[in-house]
Amino acid sequence: MSQSLNAAVQSAFGNVAANYATSTVHAHGEDLHHMLKAVSLTGRERVLDAGCGAGHTALTFAPHVREVVAYDMTPTMLAQVKQLAAERGCNNIVTKLGDVGQLPFAVGEFDLVVTRYSAHHWLNLPQALGEIRRVLVPGGTVLISDIVAPESSLLDTWLQTIEVLRDPSHVRDHSIRQWQAMLEIAGFSTNVLFEWMLPLEFDAWVKRINTAELHVRALQSLFDAAPLEVREAFQVREHFDFTIPGALLMGQRQ
Repeated sequence: MSQSLNAAVQSAFGNVAANYATSTVHAHGEDLHHMLKAVSLTGRERVLDAGCGAGHTALTFAPHVREVVAYDMTPTMLAQVKQLAAERGCNNIVTKLGDVGQLPFAVGEFDLVVTRYSAHHWLNLPQALGEIRRVLVPGGTVLISDIVAPESSLLDTWLQTIEVLRDPSHVRDHSIRQWQAMLEIAGFSTNVLFEWMLPLEFDAWVKRINTAELHVRALQSLFDAAPLEVREAFQVREHFDFTIPGALLMGQRQ
């Protein structure tokens, strides 16, 4: 990532890390169950949680593996990881500060890389996927759970617009087809394991990242003016609550 985007991410998340530790959207979700069940774990694996946030994915995998490295560029997020791990008596999670585009790990250090609700902040996704492939053992697995963009240009444009208005550190939600193409170019076989629709409460959604009031009003205006196709696709409801699509993809290192 560029220095300017690094600063934007740290600015966006630095003061709200505790919100993500308690966020229902991040702490729970059927995709976490599917992530855990997607791989046959023996308890000997070393796992990298890339862009770990408050550490919910790391905490999900930790009881089933040898070690999880929780990796993020925001120090306050890593502090939340340590706090949650201590509260749950989890002593096999270690934290590391850094950028997913420049992983400070050796070739083949990890059996599994996981990432959840993070990759839409990565500026150079092909570079990050290349780094993930580099640090995986031959035949190793990457699991990516994230919001995905619809194929429709109208729906895609609307989603990207509300995302960046809410959070200026947002880069892009990619479509499933785009994800598969990037993974294949990076040297992974691909499989879509699970798709879901994620319901969001508008007020909680903007408060979690502390969206500026001016941007909140702009978002509400966009929701009010949304065409029927958008309102139906994103299930826009009372109080601007809505639903967005997510997907879990698995890549196998070739």
